Amino acid sequence: MTTGLWIILDHVVALLTIAAWFAAGVTLALRRTRPALAVLVAAVLVTLVRVATVAMLAGRGWWFVQEKVLLGLPMLGAAGAVAVLVAGPQLLAARRGRGDVTAGGVVSVLTAAYAALAGLVVTFLVGYPLTLSTALITTSLVCAGALLTGRVVAPAVEDIAADAAVGQAPEGRRAISRRRFIGWTGGAVVVTAAGAGTGLSFLPAESVTRGGGPGRSSRAAVSVADLRGSGSPAAGGTVRRHVLTAKKATVRLPSGREIDAWTYNGEVPGPAITATQGDLIEVRLRNADIEDGVTLHWHGYDVPCGEDGAPGVTQLAVAPGDDFVYRFRADQVGTYWYHTHHASHVGVHKGLYGTLVVQPRGGQRADEQSAAEQVDLTLPVHTFDGTVVIADSDGRTEHPASPGTPVRLRLINTDSDPHRIVLAGTPFRVAAVDGRDLNQPGEVSDVALHLPAGGRYDLVFVMPDTSVALVLDGDRDGGLRLRPLGDVPGEARIEDTSDLPELNLLRYGAPAAAPFDTRTADRHFTMVLDRGVAMVDGQPAYAQTVNGRGHPAIPDQLVAEGDIVRFTVVNRSLETHPWHLHGHPVLILSRDGTPSTGSPLWMDTFDVRPGEIWEVAFRATNPGIWMNHCHNLPHAHQGMMLRLRYDGVTTPFGGSHGGSPGHGH
Repeated sequence: MTTGLWIILDHVVALLTIAAWFAAGVTLALRRTRPALAVLVAAVLVTLVRVATVAMLAGRGWWFVQEKVLLGLPMLGAAGAVAVLVAGPQLLAARRGRGDVTAGGVVSVLTAAYAALAGLVVTFLVGYPLTLSTALITTSLVCAGALLTGRVVAPAVEDIAADAAVGQAPEGRRAISRRRFIGWTGGAVVVTAAGAGTGLSFLPAESVTRGGGPGRSSRAAVSVADLRGSGSPAAGGTVRRHVLTAKKATVRLPSGREIDAWTYNGEVPGPAITATQGDLIEVRLRNADIEDGVTLHWHGYDVPCGEDGAPGVTQLAVAPGDDFVYRFRADQVGTYWYHTHHASHVGVHKGLYGTLVVQPRGGQRADEQSAAEQVDLTLPVHTFDGTVVIADSDGRTEHPASPGTPVRLRLINTDSDPHRIVLAGTPFRVAAVDGRDLNQPGEVSDVALHLPAGGRYDLVFVMPDTSVALVLDGDRDGGLRLRPLGDVPGEARIEDTSDLPELNLLRYGAPAAAPFDTRTADRHFTMVLDRGVAMVDGQPAYAQTVNGRGHPAIPDQLVAEGDIVRFTVVNRSLETHPWHLHGHPVLILSRDGTPSTGSPLWMDTFDVRPGEIWEVAFRATNPGIWMNHCHNLPHAHQGMMLRLRYDGVTTPFGGSHGGSPGHGH
């Protein structure tokens, strides 16, 4: 069973535990001794099952159980033990007719219920890491619940008339005094602990984490504003100039439906930018009427930091009437895309994106013939108000191709959610992932591909003499089709592809030596992805968090040029997080402890599914301040992003740590 399923099972058992303890307390308060005893036994048993599920999760990683092992289970175990020792004998005696249930028995059982509830609340609202502040506040709340319950339940459970009569005797008065003393003393302790926990929560957090490496040096500062692109192409290259104007427009989808969109040059997707390796790309971005501002981020392309398009970090957002010029040399061959990085959870969804493809200069890839003898389609996938569109720049979803023609399909997921891709009707190879060629990719068929948000796959094959279909998310009527010349459009039948296995890219292709030693690292950062209450852009929110914090309170990750940097990315949540580091591809080392054994897999966006643990590494060779975030763009907006900062690099655009790039991405 996967870790994600164990997380769900543990949540279910935790809910059953809460229900059992509350049911025991309520039946006990109603003096229904027979069912109360049975429910109390059930509560103990389900608590033991909870211990077992937590133990299984602990085997998957300490990140998944820290707050359970250090707080939730000890708190429940202590309260449950007291409940059994106090209420158990009372129930047994009452069943034999030799006694009755007291208020203490009811309070002890309900306190165990509060402890069970508090443990689950901490998991959902705080998560990882557990802090002393959280422990103090949680324990205080459980104790406060017990004290309040004692005040409310005691008169209802005990014989009020008898208590009043006894209260006139010295023994009764002393009992009442003891209860009052316990109440006032307990209340004082609870208030003190809660106050201490609250005070600790306001202590300032560190602004930078070093990952085990040295701290900041005294080297001279370099501004990201000075880390700009080359002013000339390579030998034999040319200058590719473009003007992109961000503006609102009504566009027509391939289905014929018209939508109100945010566009570059009135088009969705924006104009396709193409270049040959070594060319200089120069793009002037103008903003006509996008009130919030826009930028251009070159997704997956390792541009100099000053060209990265991260507002508040590498530039200011381009306001209506303003412009900004991006310039960089196209030394990186492959399939990429561009999009706004300012409020991109809105802008990209509405259409502010386009494609970037760089072809090799001189010679040809081993799987290609000349451009005139092949079909090369760039296919961004995008969802408009529930309608998924995959089409080339002309909006076509059907293409004729001569049998025997080499075909390359460049798939780009511009959405915030993954897509399931099936190429039906022909064997194929995954030639490249995220723009980087794979080593000796083998031919496969009857498999599905999981395309992460922001990710790209290049699929290559030789056109057969029958139709080929690109099936998207199991929709046999959508997607894209290639048909042999002369075939009637739309007549090919597509088989059901829902049961096809998913291709494991970590075992695909042939291994090759990595450019650095993957067994060691100069710095190692762990990022635990979760949901919880945190401050996001200065406001409290139920945020998407990294190590329990939301942007911009997440510490910067400090690196030095030349460092080998390792990331451990852990997903505690029940959502998928496509992780994306700007300016650097990462080499995938392992997933859930299983090492990558196929072709070296370099990705700039990798999906961390619920319960998964990814180990990746890269060499820090591109100085700057780089965004490091979930590319489910609403998640980034809700706090799941931080910055990787090179030692000695500063920014004039966002001030000190805490500036908000793009109002939450």
